[in-house]
Amino acid sequence: MKKIFLGCAALLLAGLSHAQTYVLDKTVNLTGDGGYDYLSIDKVNNRLYVSHGTMVNVVDLATEQQIGVIENMKGVHGIAIDNKANTGFISDGRANAVVAFDLKTLQKTATILLTNANGPDAILYDPYFDRVYTFNGESNNSSVINPNTLKQDGTIALGGAPEFAVSNGKGLIYNNLEDKNSLNVIDVKAMKVIKNFPLAPGGGPTGLALDLANSRSFSVCRENKAMEVVNIITGKVVATVPIGGGVDAVAYDPETKLIFCSNGDGTTTIIKQQSADQYKVVQTLATQNRAKTLALDTKTHKIYLSVATMEAGTRRPLPGTFRLLIYKPN
Repeated sequence: MKKIFLGCAALLLAGLSHAQTYVLDKTVNLTGDGGYDYLSIDKVNNRLYVSHGTMVNVVDLATEQQIGVIENMKGVHGIAIDNKANTGFISDGRANAVVAFDLKTLQKTATILLTNANGPDAILYDPYFDRVYTFNGESNNSSVINPNTLKQDGTIALGGAPEFAVSNGKGLIYNNLEDKNSLNVIDVKAMKVIKNFPLAPGGGPTGLALDLANSRSFSVCRENKAMEVVNIITGKVVATVPIGGGVDAVAYDPETKLIFCSNGDGTTTIIKQQSADQYKVVQTLATQNRAKTLALDTKTHKIYLSVATMEAGTRRPLPGTFRLLIYKPN
Protein backbone atom coordinates (compact mmCIF):
# COMPACT_ATOMS: atom_id res chain seq x y z
CA MET A 1 0.00 0.00 0.00
CA LYS A 2 2.81 2.40 0.89
CA LYS A 3 4.53 1.85 -2.48
CA ILE A 4 1.26 2.49 -4.34
CA PHE A 5 0.67 5.70 -2.39
CA LEU A 6 4.16 6.97 -3.09
CA GLY A 7 3.79 6.14 -6.76
CA CYS A 8 0.50 8.05 -6.98
CA ALA A 9 2.05 11.02 -5.19
CA ALA A 10 4.94 11.03 -7.64
CA LEU A 11 2.55 10.98 -10.59
CA LEU A 12 0.53 13.84 -9.13
CA LEU A 13 3.62 15.94 -8.59
CA ALA A 14 4.85 15.18 -12.10
CA GLY A 15 1.49 16.32 -13.46
CA LEU A 16 1.66 19.57 -11.51
CA SER A 17 5.24 20.14 -12.60
CA HIS A 18 4.22 19.99 -16.23
CA ALA A 19 0.98 21.97 -15.86
CA GLN A 20 1.14 24.90 -18.24
CA THR A 21 -2.38 26.27 -18.07
CA TYR A 22 -4.58 27.72 -15.36
CA VAL A 23 -8.35 28.12 -15.59
CA LEU A 24 -10.96 30.05 -13.63
CA ASP A 25 -12.28 27.92 -10.78
CA LYS A 26 -14.77 30.29 -9.17
CA THR A 27 -15.56 33.88 -8.25
CA VAL A 28 -16.35 34.82 -4.64
CA ASN A 29 -18.08 38.08 -3.71
CA LEU A 30 -16.53 39.99 -0.79
CA THR A 31 -18.12 42.73 1.30
CA GLY A 32 -17.21 46.40 1.47
CA ASP A 33 -16.07 49.06 -0.94
CA GLY A 34 -12.89 50.98 -1.66
CA GLY A 35 -9.45 50.26 -3.08
CA TYR A 36 -7.42 47.09 -2.55
CA ASP A 37 -3.82 45.98 -2.30
CA TYR A 38 -1.98 42.91 -0.96
CA LEU A 39 -3.33 39.43 -0.24
CA SER A 40 -1.75 37.13 2.34
CA ILE A 41 -2.20 33.46 3.31
CA ASP A 42 -2.04 32.03 6.84
CA LYS A 43 -0.99 28.44 6.16
CA VAL A 44 -1.49 27.26 9.75
CA ASN A 45 -5.10 28.46 10.02
CA ASN A 46 -5.83 27.96 6.30
CA ARG A 47 -7.09 31.50 5.78
CA LEU A 48 -6.69 34.15 3.14
CA TYR A 49 -6.50 37.82 4.12
CA VAL A 50 -7.50 40.38 1.49
CA SER A 51 -6.72 44.07 2.04
CA HIS A 52 -9.64 46.30 1.09
CA GLY A 53 -9.96 50.02 1.74
CA THR A 54 -10.43 50.44 5.50
CA MET A 55 -10.85 46.72 6.19
CA VAL A 56 -9.46 43.24 5.67
CA ASN A 57 -11.72 40.49 4.28
CA VAL A 58 -11.00 37.05 5.76
CA VAL A 59 -11.64 33.94 3.66
CA ASP A 60 -11.63 30.30 4.81
CA LEU A 61 -9.55 28.46 2.22
CA ALA A 62 -11.34 25.16 2.91
CA THR A 63 -14.74 26.57 1.88
CA GLU A 64 -13.42 29.55 -0.10
CA GLN A 65 -16.05 31.77 1.52
CA GLN A 66 -15.72 34.94 3.56
CA ILE A 67 -15.87 34.23 7.29
CA GLY A 68 -15.18 37.67 8.73
CA VAL A 69 -13.76 41.16 8.40
CA ILE A 70 -11.32 43.29 10.38
CA GLU A 71 -12.68 46.82 10.16
CA ASN A 72 -12.33 50.51 11.01
CA MET A 73 -8.87 51.35 9.77
CA LYS A 74 -7.90 54.29 7.57
CA GLY A 75 -6.08 52.75 4.59
CA VAL A 76 -5.04 49.09 4.59
CA HIS A 77 -2.11 47.86 2.50
CA GLY A 78 -0.69 44.53 3.69
CA ILE A 79 -1.08 41.73 6.23
CA ALA A 80 1.74 39.83 7.95
CA ILE A 81 1.25 36.55 9.83
CA ASP A 82 3.09 35.55 13.02
CA ASN A 83 1.76 32.10 14.00
CA LYS A 84 4.22 31.85 16.87
CA ALA A 85 2.50 34.77 18.63
CA ASN A 86 -0.93 33.94 17.14
CA THR A 87 -1.02 37.51 15.84
CA GLY A 88 -1.57 39.16 12.51
CA PHE A 89 -0.30 42.62 11.64
CA ILE A 90 -1.94 45.08 9.22
CA SER A 91 -0.14 48.09 7.73
CA ASP A 92 -2.53 51.06 7.95
CA GLY A 93 -0.87 53.47 5.57
CA ARG A 94 -3.04 56.52 6.12
CA ALA A 95 -2.76 56.22 9.90
CA ASN A 96 1.01 55.60 9.90
CA ALA A 97 0.26 52.65 12.12
CA VAL A 98 0.24 48.88 12.39
CA VAL A 99 -2.86 47.13 13.70
CA ALA A 100 -2.39 43.81 15.53
CA PHE A 101 -5.15 41.18 15.65
CA ASP A 102 -5.73 37.69 17.06
CA LEU A 103 -5.44 35.05 14.32
CA LYS A 104 -8.10 32.84 15.89
CA THR A 105 -10.77 35.39 16.86
CA LEU A 106 -9.90 38.14 14.32
CA GLN A 107 -10.28 40.70 17.11
CA LYS A 108 -7.94 43.68 17.09
CA THR A 109 -5.51 43.65 20.01
CA ALA A 110 -3.39 46.78 19.53
CA THR A 111 -2.71 49.79 17.34
CA ILE A 112 0.99 50.59 17.09
CA LEU A 113 1.66 54.19 16.03
CA LEU A 114 4.91 54.31 14.08
CA THR A 115 7.60 56.91 14.73
CA ASN A 116 9.76 58.46 11.99
CA ALA A 117 7.59 56.68 9.42
CA ASN A 118 5.28 57.82 6.67
CA GLY A 119 3.12 55.64 4.43
CA PRO A 120 3.63 52.07 5.69
CA ASP A 121 2.86 49.80 2.74
CA ALA A 122 4.35 46.32 2.45
CA ILE A 123 4.68 44.39 5.70
CA LEU A 124 6.26 41.06 6.65
CA TYR A 125 7.09 38.86 9.62
CA ASP A 126 10.63 37.48 9.80
CA PRO A 127 10.83 34.26 11.88
CA TYR A 128 14.62 34.35 12.15
CA PHE A 129 14.78 37.54 14.22
CA ASP A 130 11.15 37.34 15.36
CA ARG A 131 10.24 40.83 14.20
CA VAL A 132 7.65 42.51 11.98
CA TYR A 133 8.79 45.03 9.36
CA THR A 134 6.81 47.71 7.56
CA PHE A 135 8.18 49.27 4.40
CA ASN A 136 7.32 52.94 4.41
CA GLY A 137 7.00 54.26 0.88
CA GLU A 138 6.95 57.96 1.74
CA SER A 139 9.76 58.05 4.30
CA ASN A 140 12.19 55.63 2.59
CA ASN A 141 12.61 53.45 5.65
CA SER A 142 11.40 50.35 7.47
CA SER A 143 9.84 50.25 10.93
CA VAL A 144 10.81 47.29 13.13
CA ILE A 145 8.15 45.98 15.53
CA ASN A 146 8.51 43.46 18.33
CA PRO A 147 5.47 41.14 18.01
CA ASN A 148 5.69 40.14 21.68
CA THR A 149 5.72 43.62 23.22
CA LEU A 150 3.71 45.19 20.36
CA LYS A 151 6.09 48.11 20.32
CA GLN A 152 8.44 49.58 17.73
CA ASP A 153 12.06 48.51 18.22
CA GLY A 154 13.71 50.78 15.69
CA THR A 155 13.94 52.08 12.12
CA ILE A 156 16.06 50.96 9.15
CA ALA A 157 17.07 53.50 6.51
CA LEU A 158 16.53 52.02 3.03
CA GLY A 159 17.98 54.62 0.68
CA GLY A 160 14.93 54.78 -1.57
CA ALA A 161 11.20 54.19 -1.86
CA PRO A 162 10.49 50.58 -0.82
CA GLU A 163 8.03 48.23 -2.45
CA PHE A 164 7.55 44.53 -1.65
CA ALA A 165 9.95 42.61 0.60
CA VAL A 166 10.66 38.94 1.36
CA SER A 167 12.62 37.21 4.14
CA ASN A 168 14.94 34.27 3.47
CA GLY A 169 14.33 33.02 7.02
CA LYS A 170 18.07 33.03 7.68
CA GLY A 171 18.75 36.61 8.69
CA LEU A 172 18.31 38.50 5.44
CA ILE A 173 15.41 40.45 3.94
CA TYR A 174 15.28 41.38 0.27
CA ASN A 175 13.41 44.56 -0.68
CA ASN A 176 12.70 46.27 -4.02
CA LEU A 177 13.39 50.01 -4.26
CA GLU A 178 10.92 51.31 -6.82
CA ASP A 179 12.55 54.69 -7.46
CA LYS A 180 16.14 53.38 -7.49
CA ASN A 181 15.45 50.34 -9.73
CA SER A 182 17.38 48.15 -7.34
CA LEU A 183 17.17 45.37 -4.77
CA ASN A 184 18.22 45.89 -1.15
CA VAL A 185 19.68 43.19 1.08
CA ILE A 186 18.93 43.89 4.75
CA ASP A 187 20.71 42.27 7.69
CA VAL A 188 17.96 41.86 10.29
CA LYS A 189 20.26 41.67 13.34
CA ALA A 190 22.44 44.60 12.28
CA MET A 191 19.24 46.45 11.25
CA LYS A 192 20.83 47.93 8.15
CA VAL A 193 21.16 47.53 4.40
CA ILE A 194 24.35 45.59 3.66
CA LYS A 195 24.07 45.31 -0.15
CA ASN A 196 22.17 46.89 -3.01
CA PHE A 197 21.86 45.17 -6.40
CA PRO A 198 20.90 47.11 -9.57
CA LEU A 199 17.98 45.58 -11.50
CA ALA A 200 18.85 47.05 -14.93
CA PRO A 201 17.34 46.70 -17.45
CA GLY A 202 14.43 46.51 -14.99
CA GLY A 203 12.70 49.71 -13.94
CA GLY A 204 9.99 50.44 -11.40
CA PRO A 205 10.14 47.15 -9.45
CA THR A 206 7.06 46.26 -7.38
CA GLY A 207 6.43 42.59 -6.43
CA LEU A 208 9.19 40.27 -5.24
CA ALA A 209 9.51 36.50 -4.70
CA LEU A 210 12.37 34.17 -3.75
CA ASP A 211 13.59 30.77 -4.92
CA LEU A 212 15.74 29.83 -1.95
CA ALA A 213 16.86 26.48 -3.39
CA ASN A 214 18.53 28.16 -6.36
CA SER A 215 19.41 31.49 -4.68
CA ARG A 216 17.30 33.48 -7.12
CA SER A 217 14.98 36.43 -6.64
CA PHE A 218 12.20 37.54 -8.98
CA SER A 219 11.50 41.28 -9.20
CA VAL A 220 8.59 42.28 -11.41
CA CYS A 221 9.01 45.69 -13.03
CA ARG A 222 6.45 48.07 -14.49
CA GLU A 223 8.64 50.35 -16.57
CA ASN A 224 10.03 47.68 -18.90
CA LYS A 225 7.17 45.16 -18.37
CA ALA A 226 9.53 42.40 -17.34
CA MET A 227 10.55 40.08 -14.53
CA GLU A 228 14.21 40.41 -13.55
CA VAL A 229 15.83 37.26 -12.18
CA VAL A 230 18.73 37.99 -9.82
CA ASN A 231 21.40 35.67 -8.48
CA ILE A 232 21.21 36.82 -4.84
CA ILE A 233 24.72 35.55 -4.12
CA THR A 234 26.46 37.55 -6.86
CA GLY A 235 23.84 40.28 -7.33
CA LYS A 236 23.79 39.78 -11.10
CA VAL A 237 20.66 39.87 -13.25
CA VAL A 238 20.70 36.49 -14.99
CA ALA A 239 17.44 36.66 -16.97
CA THR A 240 14.83 39.17 -18.13
CA VAL A 241 11.39 37.74 -18.93
CA PRO A 242 8.58 39.75 -20.60
CA ILE A 243 5.32 40.13 -18.65
CA GLY A 244 2.13 42.20 -18.87
CA GLY A 245 1.64 45.86 -17.98
CA GLY A 246 0.87 47.35 -14.58
CA VAL A 247 2.31 44.46 -12.58
CA ASP A 248 2.03 44.60 -8.80
CA ALA A 249 2.70 41.12 -7.42
CA VAL A 250 4.60 37.90 -8.10
CA ALA A 251 4.55 34.44 -6.51
CA TYR A 252 6.79 31.40 -6.98
CA ASP A 253 5.66 27.79 -6.57
CA PRO A 254 8.72 25.66 -5.68
CA GLU A 255 6.92 22.38 -6.50
CA THR A 256 5.64 23.21 -9.97
CA LYS A 257 8.45 25.68 -10.79
CA LEU A 258 5.83 28.16 -11.97
CA ILE A 259 6.01 31.90 -11.38
CA PHE A 260 2.85 34.04 -11.42
CA CYS A 261 2.97 37.76 -12.27
CA SER A 262 -0.35 39.56 -11.78
CA ASN A 263 -0.75 42.53 -14.08
CA GLY A 264 -3.13 45.47 -13.99
CA ASP A 265 -3.79 45.09 -17.72
CA GLY A 266 -6.10 42.14 -17.07
CA THR A 267 -3.57 39.33 -17.41
CA THR A 268 -1.42 37.12 -15.21
CA THR A 269 1.82 36.06 -16.87
CA ILE A 270 2.72 32.47 -15.94
CA ILE A 271 6.40 31.59 -16.33
CA LYS A 272 8.05 28.18 -16.17
CA GLN A 273 11.44 27.95 -14.47
CA GLN A 274 13.37 25.54 -16.70
CA SER A 275 16.60 25.95 -14.73
CA ALA A 276 18.05 28.50 -12.33
CA ASP A 277 18.85 30.86 -15.22
CA GLN A 278 16.34 29.80 -17.92
CA TYR A 279 12.67 30.85 -17.99
CA LYS A 280 9.82 30.61 -20.45
CA VAL A 281 6.37 32.22 -20.54
CA VAL A 282 3.91 29.31 -20.76
CA GLN A 283 0.60 31.15 -20.40
CA THR A 284 -0.87 34.63 -20.51
CA LEU A 285 -3.90 34.07 -18.32
CA ALA A 286 -6.82 36.42 -18.97
CA THR A 287 -8.10 37.73 -15.62
CA GLN A 288 -9.73 41.16 -15.26
CA ASN A 289 -8.62 44.75 -15.60
CA ARG A 290 -6.92 45.94 -12.36
CA ALA A 291 -6.56 42.38 -10.98
CA LYS A 292 -3.00 43.30 -10.10
CA THR A 293 -2.29 41.54 -6.80
CA LEU A 294 -2.38 37.85 -5.92
CA ALA A 295 -1.60 35.14 -3.39
CA LEU A 296 -0.52 31.56 -4.08
CA ASP A 297 -1.65 28.60 -1.99
CA THR A 298 1.30 26.21 -2.31
CA LYS A 299 -0.80 23.31 -0.95
CA THR A 300 -3.48 23.41 -3.64
CA HIS A 301 -1.45 25.39 -6.22
CA LYS A 302 -4.41 27.74 -6.67
CA ILE A 303 -3.93 31.48 -7.12
CA TYR A 304 -6.22 34.15 -5.67
CA LEU A 305 -6.63 37.63 -7.17
CA SER A 306 -8.72 40.50 -5.77
CA VAL A 307 -10.52 42.89 -8.09
CA ALA A 308 -13.43 45.29 -8.44
CA THR A 309 -15.23 46.71 -11.44
CA MET A 310 -14.05 50.25 -12.14
CA GLU A 311 -16.19 53.25 -12.95
CA ALA A 312 -15.87 53.88 -16.68
CA GLY A 313 -12.75 55.88 -17.53
CA THR A 314 -11.49 55.92 -13.92
CA ARG A 315 -9.75 53.79 -11.32
CA ARG A 316 -12.61 54.21 -8.82
CA PRO A 317 -14.18 50.88 -7.82
CA LEU A 318 -17.93 50.65 -8.22
CA PRO A 319 -19.77 49.88 -4.95
CA GLY A 320 -20.68 46.24 -4.38
CA THR A 321 -18.32 44.82 -7.03
CA PHE A 322 -15.37 43.65 -4.93
CA ARG A 323 -14.60 39.96 -5.40
CA LEU A 324 -12.03 37.22 -5.40
CA LEU A 325 -10.99 35.45 -8.61
CA ILE A 326 -9.77 31.90 -8.00
CA TYR A 327 -7.75 30.02 -10.63
CA LYS A 328 -6.60 26.41 -10.53
CA PRO A 329 -4.28 24.20 -12.61
CA ASN A 330 -6.07 22.69 -15.59
